[in-house]
Amino acid sequence: MRLKITSISWGALAQSVGPIVLVTAIAIWAAVHFVSSGPPRSLTLAGGPKDSVFETNAERYRTILARSGIKLNVIETDGSIDNLKRLSNRKSHVDVAFISSALAPTDDTGDLVSLGGLFFQPVIIFYRSPKPIVRLSELRSQRIAIGAEGSGTHFLALALLKANEIEPNGPTQLLDLEGEAARKALLDKQVDAIVMSGDSASPATIREMLHAEGIRLFDFPQADAYVRRIPYLHKLVVPAGGFDLGEDIPPAELSMLAPTVELVVHSDLHPALCDLLIEAASEVHGHASLLQSAGQFPSATMRSFPLDTEAGRFYKSGDRTFTYRYLPFWLASLVNRVVVVIVPILVVVIPGLRFLPQIYQWRIRRRIHHRYAELMAVERESLGPLTEERRTALLHRLGAIERSVIAGKMPSSHAEQIYLLREHIGFVRESLSRSAAPAGA
Repeated sequence: MRLKITSISWGALAQSVGPIVLVTAIAIWAAVHFVSSGPPRSLTLAGGPKDSVFETNAERYRTILARSGIKLNVIETDGSIDNLKRLSNRKSHVDVAFISSALAPTDDTGDLVSLGGLFFQPVIIFYRSPKPIVRLSELRSQRIAIGAEGSGTHFLALALLKANEIEPNGPTQLLDLEGEAARKALLDKQVDAIVMSGDSASPATIREMLHAEGIRLFDFPQADAYVRRIPYLHKLVVPAGGFDLGEDIPPAELSMLAPTVELVVHSDLHPALCDLLIEAASEVHGHASLLQSAGQFPSATMRSFPLDTEAGRFYKSGDRTFTYRYLPFWLASLVNRVVVVIVPILVVVIPGLRFLPQIYQWRIRRRIHHRYAELMAVERESLGPLTEERRTALLHRLGAIERSVIAGKMPSSHAEQIYLLREHIGFVRESLSRSAAPAGA
């Protein structure tokens, strides 16, 4: 039989390249599925009651995100508490929500992170009284509209009243009225005071109350004490005439209390969408107003929920990642995914190709060494007593070893080792042929 000597053993080469291809495929699969899948083209945002500040801001976000091809679905809700419940429940399919920083995270909200504080949400209390009151405790035993259950207004009102020893089921009647219904109840003298904020009342309703005859706006002379006792509150000072210069409202400097409103998302929201949302927040909330200075919001510090990692990067760098900064959103997303596929190839394949010759040589030597191991096993068995039948079986095994060596394709670079192996096979065969069967066999 002729020995099959080739310049390369394609079988051994395929076996050498196989592990590299397998590792590369696993790296690419992991990168595509766990590192950088494409961002979704739509988001669902939990806003607030109709005509509230929350809903108004949500509509502005919708317009801004549409520029990048992202459809924002806005859901009408009861306010911050309702938003938090919906966002915490994955089955509701809400991706992002406006939530008051008064609602601290709990074990049930461990999946939620903040993209930053967006704006102050003042607690506004209107009341009917012949003379100004200076403490909320003076409202004890009266009728107070504290906003609908599920709103941040309701939550804040209960917290402020509790600090003044006014609680539900006591002599003070607490009614779940909000917005226009609360305003009408106060004007019709059905309640003595109402609590409002941006997540449950429209700006138009609040403006009307500022100008309503016989209605006073509560000033918080103890604002510093409230801030010390309730850490999520901030003291805001409105100068005289701040609400209306023509009618001088308020007539003197006024202290107000406000938590911030945060943009809260799931921790696995795509990084590119986090960047888009923060940019939208900067456009909507970054301007100066009566209650904030330019650039004060969005804020990485005025929040209750943990700051998202990508949001932290954005606030430090002040911009989007390179591709999203200079390319259209859809193209940047495609480029990022292509890069994620290419990087594992560069990291795995290039080093792997450097070791390919060594792996290939090792596999060829391993095949030769395997035949030597079989040959040594035959020789060890030939050292003991041999019957004619046993010697014949060993000679057949030697023939099989030699045929496998001849039939297997071997590269020419290892021809010398192959011929040397065949000489050793011949040596063992000759030894077996010279040996005589034991007497009496």
